[in-house]
Amino acid sequence: MESHSPILVGLAFATLVVALTAFGRRLPIPAPVLQVLAGLVLAALPGVTVPTLQPDLVFFVFLPPILWAAAFFTSLREFTANRRPIGLLAIGLVVATTVSVAFAARALFPGMPWAVAVALGAIVSPPDAVAAAAVVSRLPVPRRVIVVLEGESLVNDASALVLYRSAVAAAVTGVFSLGESVVRFFLDAGVGVLVGLAVGWVLVWALRRTHDELAEILLTLAGPYAAWILAEEMHVSAVLACVAGGLYVRQHFSTVVGPRSRIQSKAVWDLVVFVLNAMIFVLLGMQFTALLQATSLAALPSLLAPGLVISAVCVVVRLLWVPIATWMPRWLSPRLARRDPLPQPRAVALVAWTSMRGIVSLATALALPLTLANGEPFPFRQELLYVTMTVILFTLVVQGCTLAPLIRRFRFTPETHHAQEERFARIEALRRASDVLEDAAADGVTSADDVSWLRAELRDRMAAQQDPSRARERHLLRQRMREAERRMLVRLRNEGAISDEVLRELEQELDLDALRLATAAPHAH
Repeated sequence: MESHSPILVGLAFATLVVALTAFGRRLPIPAPVLQVLAGLVLAALPGVTVPTLQPDLVFFVFLPPILWAAAFFTSLREFTANRRPIGLLAIGLVVATTVSVAFAARALFPGMPWAVAVALGAIVSPPDAVAAAAVVSRLPVPRRVIVVLEGESLVNDASALVLYRSAVAAAVTGVFSLGESVVRFFLDAGVGVLVGLAVGWVLVWALRRTHDELAEILLTLAGPYAAWILAEEMHVSAVLACVAGGLYVRQHFSTVVGPRSRIQSKAVWDLVVFVLNAMIFVLLGMQFTALLQATSLAALPSLLAPGLVISAVCVVVRLLWVPIATWMPRWLSPRLARRDPLPQPRAVALVAWTSMRGIVSLATALALPLTLANGEPFPFRQELLYVTMTVILFTLVVQGCTLAPLIRRFRFTPETHHAQEERFARIEALRRASDVLEDAAADGVTSADDVSWLRAELRDRMAAQQDPSRARERHLLRQRMREAERRMLVRLRNEGAISDEVLRELEQELDLDALRLATAAPHAH
């Protein structure tokens, strides 16, 4: 029994993590912070072995599906409309943070080579896609803020990794070329996007010819890994390959698979992303505990203090960059200022404050080589690991825990644009359905009774868009009717009149109907 105790402890704590995540919305601490704290405690328990993370494995297992899913659920229209602020954050701010951290690191660690300092800056410069989405997307903030933050987190990893690889190569070999690095960035980015689009095209082609729900879901799960592997083999940006592939497949997904596949694939992807997110933050906490356990108590202050300074540098640079990058383009271009006026200061402040670091920073720090080309140890490698972990924990805990109170204090005005677009789309779709129905009624083949019945249903659905209160009453009544049907089906199964298979099939119909009506009447809950 003793040999199984670590497994039992791990399972028990995993259950606790899931419970904390499930009730995270009711707690004042964001779920990612709870999961990191869970990892800290889990790694400190007797008998628990902290797993050794292989950087390549971390990148391959976690990043492809997370980036693909984030891109898949990103609006291409909104991403394109906000490409200027996204680019200024994902490229400009990454470079500014890298340079600032490099100068600070050189001051904190005398004798640190410039290449090593730049590598540290590239490691801690990109905010994490997982952390940003996990904390901000569930809070009542302006839609544009979410689009900009998610768009930044989709692209900034690529720019940071190019800087990181150039700096590490310069540190190992002693040779650095700025021109080559710039060309390499644009080449990596351009070819990476092409690889993602090619994988997306092949995936869409395969989905059109597949008529099995499970096969279609497996194809969507394989897509991000195929894009990542192909891009890595070509030594181009695997990050942008996954982003481009996810965006491309989203544009065609509605027309290449059926409704059952769309519902099932969303459920599967929600579960996959949830599990990966939880594992990421638990592993972050466990790695920090392992790092602390391997260090003497007397040496901790000298190792953690520089990390706090670098954390402050990362936060301050962003606090300065975001307002400047928001104001300066409009100052330089009056036409832009007229077309896109300055956003609310509260929205700018929120973007400036949201910059949690996560798994990408950890993986790149762990990927630092052990030795240089001449066989000497990689300089300041241990210090870089401590600084990185300190920055991750500082930004997650301090910024993650203050976001919700900050947003409540800002009291953003509820946006109605999304609801207006949704209502417009519903009405137009119903009008098109009505046109098809009238064409069918005029062909002389369709049953008049069927046409009459469907015409009445369309009238009811159109009326629901005009009278929300009436729609709510009907929604509640339909709920009662569906529950009565469900209870009768269960009773028939219990009495042996129908099989469990029949119950599952009919219950799924009721569930799909409930889902459709819940989506059609979002205010009826």
